[in-house]
Amino acid sequence: MPDHAEPTQSTPPSADSAAGVGASRRPVEAVLFDFHGTLAQVEEPHDWVLAAARACGVALERVRATALADRLLTAGRAGGPLPARVPPALAELWAERDLYPHAHRGAYTGLAATVDAGIDGLADALYERVLRPDGWVPYPDTAPTLAALRSAGVKVAVVSNIGFDLRPFFAAWGLDALVDAFVLSYEVGRCKPDPAIFWRACGMLGVDAERALMVGDTAADAGAVRAGCATLLLPEAEPGRPNGLGSVLDLALRG
Repeated sequence: MPDHAEPTQSTPPSADSAAGVGASRRPVEAVLFDFHGTLAQVEEPHDWVLAAARACGVALERVRATALADRLLTAGRAGGPLPARVPPALAELWAERDLYPHAHRGAYTGLAATVDAGIDGLADALYERVLRPDGWVPYPDTAPTLAALRSAGVKVAVVSNIGFDLRPFFAAWGLDALVDAFVLSYEVGRCKPDPAIFWRACGMLGVDAERALMVGDTAADAGAVRAGCATLLLPEAEPGRPNGLGSVLDLALRG
């Protein structure tokens, strides 16, 4: 069972941090990064389906893979858009998906199984792609941004609502030495936007929340404002395309 994060401080957010510009007015000692949609994106949907089908011993035509991917995205994909509908039988797993690995797997394999693809084992094979580093694509600015922060002595944490370990991904990409801490919801028992998960990250890095910048792409990431952190939200970008991550350096190093 995950442990439960306890706030290390309770300083209310200032007007600057609420506006997301506080980092330009005071030193930034740490940057907290969301993972999905910020540092990396899941592979293209048709590639996801083609690879999973191959793992099941089935070679799909690209047109069929694309059509099947559209149906699976509507049902709900880990790392993709929220499902159009969560069946009642999966409601409990869905509610706890970012707190327990079994719930994360059960929720997403269950959603995939609602799509009749005619391929035995496809739901599990699709989920296995999410657990593989080659099932994700780091954004172009991820490595240079993390390297620049490390060179400048700015600490880095990855703060993610997720039901599996991200450390092997960063090791496979050669980026593990650039991250000081991983704060994963299923390990700490709290999910964004709960301020406790951001306090936990700051505590692990040994910095005060008002000296930290949270970088993400969703309203859940903006919850860091309630913890006292400055916040930067990036625009959505497709796999392999720039998402503005380099702007973090303007705030953290040149503000």
